[in-house]
Amino acid sequence: MKYIFILIIGLLGFTSCENQQEISSVNPVNWEKRRATVKISDSLISGKTYLSIYSEIYSESEHRTINLTATISLRNINLAEGVYIKKASYYDTKGNLIRTYFDYPIFLKPLETIEIIIDEKDTAGGSGANFVFDWAIENSVNEPLFEAVMISTSGQQGISFTTKGISLK
Repeated sequence: MKYIFILIIGLLGFTSCENQQEISSVNPVNWEKRRATVKISDSLISGKTYLSIYSEIYSESEHRTINLTATISLRNINLAEGVYIKKASYYDTKGNLIRTYFDYPIFLKPLETIEIIIDEKDTAGGSGANFVFDWAIENSVNEPLFEAVMISTSGQQGISFTTKGISLK
């Protein structure tokens, strides 16, 4: 009986290690599937957009925080023209790079939206996390729009708010 108990505990420990949740629910393989198959020409206008993200916020004091799930929307707001997103980099409160979601061009069709999800359990970004997106567009085409929705629904309490990206010089 003692050996069966030890075996069960060992198996539970092993399977819990195997089933760890990924930090982000967006599978990196999906970004590779979106890779643009054409070369980005020199005639395109390149730019950068900054987007603030909050993976946690303070509640009551600096010693208590609420974790948030963040949905980051990458939107092509053009009716007829596509845009390229060349890179998506995620930084923490101190400005350290946490991860790069992709560093090759992906193509967004007219009016298409794609998303990056920062799971509620992922607090690596902290209260002042940031994204920087590199993009390329044809002349006289609208820049892509980057927005984030942060949300938490713990118990009877719900909190949500949004941020909007700004172009960098």
